[in-house]
Amino acid sequence: MTTDLASTEDADALLAALAVLTRQARELVDAVVLTDVPESEIAAVTAELGVLTERLRARRRTSPQPFEIGPDGVPRHAGNAVTGSANPHALPLVVQTTPERTARAELTFRPTHEGPPASVHGGISAMILDHMLGHAVAVAGVAGMTGTLTVRYLRRVPYGEPLVATAEYTRSEGRKSWSEGRIALPDGTPLVEATGLFVTPRQWVENPLPG
Repeated sequence: MTTDLASTEDADALLAALAVLTRQARELVDAVVLTDVPESEIAAVTAELGVLTERLRARRRTSPQPFEIGPDGVPRHAGNAVTGSANPHALPLVVQTTPERTARAELTFRPTHEGPPASVHGGISAMILDHMLGHAVAVAGVAGMTGTLTVRYLRRVPYGEPLVATAEYTRSEGRKSWSEGRIALPDGTPLVEATGLFVTPRQWVENPLPG
């Protein structure tokens, strides 16, 4: 029993350290996007990063961090591209489940998410909404994989400004479930809206993942 507890504590400590490293990596990415240092400094930093990269490659996983299903029915995944604490690509988005069992997240996009000048890339907005819609069907007890995602771009999505993403489950038919959501300004002005169809894999129905 002691060994199992120690292993759990070691894994938790490793994941916590990895989350700190990941936050620093995000800072690095933002710095790369906005840097205006001389070419010689860029070359020097590049050389240092090469050394650090090789240190991290000294021992590698065969796949990203594993995921589990939480008690609320929502997957928890440190390597997730949207919410992952151990994924530098992620914001990371922190999604909350409201008392009404809808999904809500406060977010601020970074310069690295730019598409059109001073605006967030449409694909990034779609990715965030895809995750929010999936979260909404998961907390409704019908977690599934995205079947279709329909996105409507209403206004420019800015980066560097606080925004709010929300989503709610609407209905189900067999293994198919639908949800809808949006990214909006804090005052509620919608910027992007989306609807999604999610399909619960047959094996999830027959062999539910452990929580």
